[in-house]
This record gives sequence, structure tokens and C-alpha cells, in this order.
Amino acid sequence: MINDNDVIETLDELETFLRLVETGGLGLENVTGVALATNNSDGRPFIAVLDDKHQLLLGRYVTSEVYENGKDMVRYGTKKPH
Repeated sequence: MINDNDVIETLDELETFLRLVETGGLGLENVTGVALATNNSDGRPFIAVLDDKHQLLLGRYVTSEVYENGKDMVRYGTKKPH
């Protein structure tokens, strides 16, 4: 499920989203990973929260800037204490 109206527009917003995922603040169960990806139909970049079967639990569209500059944050985590 990707909500078109909830676009992550800054790296700070991406960090907040990742922390919510990491701490269970979104109420999702069986989260095993996050990934940056692009929509097959229109090419829009998004962040995907995935379960152990690599199924999409939650997605948020991101700006091109966040997609390009947030890869390390998604790959390595937020690095800041919770």
C-alpha cells in the first residue's frame, strides 16, 4: 500500500520514517527490511517496508532528491540513538 498523499520530501522526513519502522511505531508486524525502489508503471521512487517474504507492507513515495541522497541511510540505518 502506497499513499500518494504522503510523500517523503526531505532526508529528515526519511530519517523519521525509518526510526518509526525500526521502533515499531507504525504498528506493522513481521518487518524484516526496507528498500528504495521505483514504481514499475510510472517510475516514481518510493521506500518500501518489506516482510520476510519480501512482500510490501507499507510504502511511501519519496522525492528524487531523497531517493538519490537517502540510499546510505536506508542501507545502514539512521545511526542516531533512538
